[in-house]
Amino acid sequence: MLESVRNAWKIEDLRKKMIYSLLILAIYRIGSVIPVPFLNPAALQAMVGQSGNILGYLNTLSGGAFGQCTLFALSISPYITASIVMQLLTIAIPYLENLQKEGGEEGQKLIKKYTRYTVVALSFLQSWAYSALLKNQGAMLFTSGWEHLFSRIVIIFAFAGGSMMVVYLGERIDEKGIGNGISLLLFAGIVSRGGSVLVSAINTMRLALNPLTEGRFMLDLIMLPVMLVLAVVAIAFVVIMTNAERRIPVQYAKKVVGRKMYGGQSTFMPIKITMSGVLPVIFASTILSLPTSIRDFAGITADSGWIYSLLSAFGTNRITYAVLYFLLIMAFNYFYVTIQYNPIEIANNLRKNSGTVPGIRPGRPTAEFLQRVVSRTTVMGGVFLSIIAVAPILVSVISGGRLNISLGGTSLIIVVGVALDTVKSLESMMMMRHYKGFLE
Repeated sequence: MLESVRNAWKIEDLRKKMIYSLLILAIYRIGSVIPVPFLNPAALQAMVGQSGNILGYLNTLSGGAFGQCTLFALSISPYITASIVMQLLTIAIPYLENLQKEGGEEGQKLIKKYTRYTVVALSFLQSWAYSALLKNQGAMLFTSGWEHLFSRIVIIFAFAGGSMMVVYLGERIDEKGIGNGISLLLFAGIVSRGGSVLVSAINTMRLALNPLTEGRFMLDLIMLPVMLVLAVVAIAFVVIMTNAERRIPVQYAKKVVGRKMYGGQSTFMPIKITMSGVLPVIFASTILSLPTSIRDFAGITADSGWIYSLLSAFGTNRITYAVLYFLLIMAFNYFYVTIQYNPIEIANNLRKNSGTVPGIRPGRPTAEFLQRVVSRTTVMGGVFLSIIAVAPILVSVISGGRLNISLGGTSLIIVVGVALDTVKSLESMMMMRHYKGFLE
């Protein structure tokens, strides 16, 4: 990976693209520390830090910007939601489906345009909802009169405008930089919290070195080195599984056109193990965070009895959460792969191009074979995502909450996936620039 970056830096136009991308990321980080006026972030910190809260999840995606009530507090969460909504609508609405499949470049532009409109609407909706939450938590400096109305409008437009600015920065990276812009911004936000995680680990070590700390000296002293080893193993596991794929051999028949013979090639069709990426994890964590978010938004306390106990059972430090998390990730993984991969369409395309899978008849038998293969890889991919996402939760439960890394698995998958995709983009660009062409 480092060798690819070093080689890309030697090429002038790639170096300019890399510098441009780094400047955009720097602007994003600057916007993540510019405070929104009329807010007191300290009033929100306690609520953001609660386990299982959707605000904690949003704070992780924004690189801590939401907990500090800064300009880019919403980060790319409206864009993620809008993209998911548009993907579902392309299945439900024939017009959008035709735009995606047959519209070509103009169709993709229209879909992006509709996605932007959806981002604008969701940005204002989320900004209004979180401004109401900030008022309930006492984070707003003015709570009545014209001052409150003016400050509320400023806060809503600041949050919404910041979210749309993040999308604009991501599109600039797509156009003039390297890699997927939105993914890189998400990567930068998560990596920026690495310092705070390191400080937390150091503080835990200090407690471990204190023999008077709750009698947990040996337990904590052993746990931290074990955690470091497990982190390295987890990174290696994620890299291997992210690149893993099932290769189905494909043979193309020979065709004679005039005096020339075409075809007769043997190749393969790659099917990625993690075809759905991190989306099932995002879906599952968002749904499971709703009960605790409702508890916090509604102000339900321990005095409310069984309602509080029921909603609190979905906290990220509970075994109940881990079990439901595992099941939902598997379910969403199946759902997303089903809407994304169509074996019948692929089998028909193979037949049209005189391609066959050795030992499998063209047409319906090929579609059924592809469906069986995809089902098996989907199970493997779902289990992989579930293990990476649930393992940090189990570690937090075993450590009694002393190592709160419940969202570590999700962050790890995102960081590794974006890093690998960016390096692949660099390698493909270098390959294009070193290709001499058929005229030489």
